[in-house]
Amino acid sequence: MDNSIRLLSEKNEKYILCDKACFSSNSRGRAKTEEPDLVRTCFQRDRDRIIHSQSFRRLKHKTQVFLAPSGDHYRTRLTHTLEVSQIARTIARALQLNEDLTEAIALGHDLGHTPFGHAGERALDKLCSCGFKHYEQSVRTVERLEKCGQGLNLTDEVKNGILCHTKGPEAYTLEGQIIRIADKIAYINHDIDDAIRASVMNEEDIPLSLRMQLGMSKSERINNMVIDVINNSDDKIRMSDDFYTGFIDLHDFMFTAVYTNPICKGEESKAVDMLERIYSYYSRHIEDMPEEFVSIAEKDGEERAVCDYIAGMSDNYALKIFNNLFVPMFWLD
Repeated sequence: MDNSIRLLSEKNEKYILCDKACFSSNSRGRAKTEEPDLVRTCFQRDRDRIIHSQSFRRLKHKTQVFLAPSGDHYRTRLTHTLEVSQIARTIARALQLNEDLTEAIALGHDLGHTPFGHAGERALDKLCSCGFKHYEQSVRTVERLEKCGQGLNLTDEVKNGILCHTKGPEAYTLEGQIIRIADKIAYINHDIDDAIRASVMNEEDIPLSLRMQLGMSKSERINNMVIDVINNSDDKIRMSDDFYTGFIDLHDFMFTAVYTNPICKGEESKAVDMLERIYSYYSRHIEDMPEEFVSIAEKDGEERAVCDYIAGMSDNYALKIFNNLFVPMFWLD
């Protein structure tokens, strides 16, 4: 088989995508040069590498908002990632941007997220003298931690989109900029949905003025926000000023109703305490970590290695490690 299939895909991009799109044939490339794939473009290849990675699979057992939910329908970090991908791809397709690049960034944007959601992120940020940001850790995951230290060797465009999906400078591709706004659209709406499921709030608790502006239901809000982004994006991916103001007001409402609600967050202090104790133990017993992290400690420093190890844990695995380290075995029956 020759590379005619990939070349045809790259050629089709020139016909289908707008001139502001990031064409796979114009990628800035990878840190380590590789032979092009016979069938897939470079961004399709990146997407597949992310999906097949261990860190992607661990997302299914990482908290989104609700710690250890008992129901089957609460979001996890994995389902959040899939929802971001769906929203982002819809926007990219409508704007005739590169859907493959958009999907790859979306699927990889939270690979470095900690166990126990943002509570875990804040805990590691406090514990590590070098600080901790999940978007930076996501890039470190694909560059340094995956495949036993080999990394995934993703394209620069994908790594930049992952790095810039939350704060700081915007991504240099429009596809990367889509992820920042798709992430916001996804989490605010599925957090409302999960909070309603948990009986923390009702849809009618949202101020009527916001519901009339943004939408009277989850699906209506997502649809309206996506359409607003499509209609107001050109050289930059953006919402209209009115819609973005509405989003901020909705976020402020959620901060009070959900994000700081004792029902939702009452157990977070216990999760943070677990991570602090795990961090303290491994900081004093580097040799007890898996071999790959002992190797990282030798190359990048002990603090960095402990942080990498804990950040990669799922909620379940962190709980297992805590029990193994601190709970007498006969108490676990």
